[in-house]
Amino acid sequence: MKRLSHLLIAALAAGAFMAAAAQPPKVLRYAFLTAETGFDPARISDLYSRIVTPHIFESPYTYDHLARPFKLKLRTAAGMPEVSADHRIWTVRIQPGIYFADDPAFKGRRRELVAADYVYSFKRLFDPAVKSPWYSTMKEEGLVGLEELRQQALKGNRPFDYDREIEGVRALDRYTVQFKLSGPRPRFIYVLAASDIYGAVAREAVEFYGENIMEHPVGTGPFVLKQWRRSSFIALERNPGYREHRYDAEPNADDVDGQALAAKFKGRRLPMVDRVEISIIEESQPRWLAFLDRQHDFLDRVPLEFSGIAVPNGKLAPNLAKQGITMVRGVAPDSTMTLFNMDDPVVGGYTPEKVALRRAIGLGYDTDREIRLVRRGQAVLAQGPVPPHTYGYDPEYRSENSEYDLAKARALLDMYGYVDRDGDGWRELPDGAPLTVELMSPTDQVYRQLNEVRKKAFDALGLRLTIRFGQWPELLKAARAGKYMTWTVGLSASSPDGQLALEASYGPATGGQNLSRFRLEAFDRLYEKMKALPDGPERQVLFAEANKLVAAYLPYKYHVHRVLTDLSQPWLTGYRRPLFWTEFWQYVDVDTELRDKILQ
Repeated sequence: MKRLSHLLIAALAAGAFMAAAAQPPKVLRYAFLTAETGFDPARISDLYSRIVTPHIFESPYTYDHLARPFKLKLRTAAGMPEVSADHRIWTVRIQPGIYFADDPAFKGRRRELVAADYVYSFKRLFDPAVKSPWYSTMKEEGLVGLEELRQQALKGNRPFDYDREIEGVRALDRYTVQFKLSGPRPRFIYVLAASDIYGAVAREAVEFYGENIMEHPVGTGPFVLKQWRRSSFIALERNPGYREHRYDAEPNADDVDGQALAAKFKGRRLPMVDRVEISIIEESQPRWLAFLDRQHDFLDRVPLEFSGIAVPNGKLAPNLAKQGITMVRGVAPDSTMTLFNMDDPVVGGYTPEKVALRRAIGLGYDTDREIRLVRRGQAVLAQGPVPPHTYGYDPEYRSENSEYDLAKARALLDMYGYVDRDGDGWRELPDGAPLTVELMSPTDQVYRQLNEVRKKAFDALGLRLTIRFGQWPELLKAARAGKYMTWTVGLSASSPDGQLALEASYGPATGGQNLSRFRLEAFDRLYEKMKALPDGPERQVLFAEANKLVAAYLPYKYHVHRVLTDLSQPWLTGYRRPLFWTEFWQYVDVDTELRDKILQ
């Protein structure tokens, strides 16, 4: 009888397995607006690569999918960190029994995540050979001993010593990692919650794949990379060895929609989809049409030129609502800006005439016109570097950065000797040499429209503007190397703290997050003091002072904070646009039966 019951259980289990296998896979399909650069967390900084990596790699902590503005939760950590009274020592215990995805790098063995993996991953950011854009950020966190390791490698022209134990990041035992910082860092937990950048990487995988590690990501997360055609197509599938992880989002009590989602999915095993397919479609019209044609389940950012059709007056169009399409919309924690290369002999520099040129370019640019004509009202005017939803953002702050005053701009140029000496209609430099400003630009439709607005603004000032076109990865590489004059980009917040946006003007971050190469001792002192202070009135004052310095020297001309509208097909449920994090695939579900019914 006992044997019979065992056989019955086995038969039921086999039947359940076969039934599950018979179900069509749930595939999430959508498009990126811009090409990715790769999938090694230590080497990437662009948004779209950083959307992929946190679904593969995992940090100790993460953010709740539904809570707003944010709520920290455990990811690989067994509990919240133990923090010393002076915020210098952070101790984190990792959950046992978490495993990396199976990979040839592990030579057939199942590889458990341990504290040493986080030690190795943080050390990689300081390895000169990795050339991590996040090195400058982590240097400012002050992990004791890591900079010394880096300098030894640089001075001795030898490999970085990963095996040397240091105080800054070390494994106390198999599952406990401790971070020791040179100064108080009250917000270090935000670093420990950034899986897109600081997720655990296995040393065996990095050494096995070498320079090809960008295309062979191996992590502990819910998805694994299955296919990648650079700048064209990315496919990921459910990690078959992913641990049991259940939906446990905790929306705000007054969030009716969030509460409904939490009730619907509570206890569901994650991820809920089996595969994610991402096409790279930079042109707006084919991306929009692919969604309308039901080829994509989700539209990441309604293209600006179709916003009047999709969301007239900020409301979902009735014809789309009748189709069961849903909308998520709001001001993003981001800023768009024009960078001036401060090392460039034309637009860079700190002398009065160089500052005057940048300020005149800023004053001569009508951002309201950009919002009306190019962004179709889908943006709000930016006053400075700190984006909405982050600590340090002041909605009442106003600065000259946002002013449009063509007369004042022309007067500035005249006053400092930027005049048309030869009568050809274009101003020359104060020494009489020709003056041409070069702007780097991608080739997509929105940038082409933005370039038209910028060209008119420069023409009105009597300044000659040329455009240098390129693909995003190429432009980013040039900017990091300082081989450009001006460039217009967007920066999305990756932390609830607005100081990361100010790092873009911090001198020691030059070549990393500081792409303008701005160096000002007064700003650097403010930045360093702000880093150590707890949140409060004193720190807010420093934010205001930093904003004033950036507005005065104008290494960046800040334009707008974008209003983003995302659309979902009726069979896709659970989507919320993340604020400071980038992962969401495991929290959405695709109803294949409803999809098939609608598409019949």
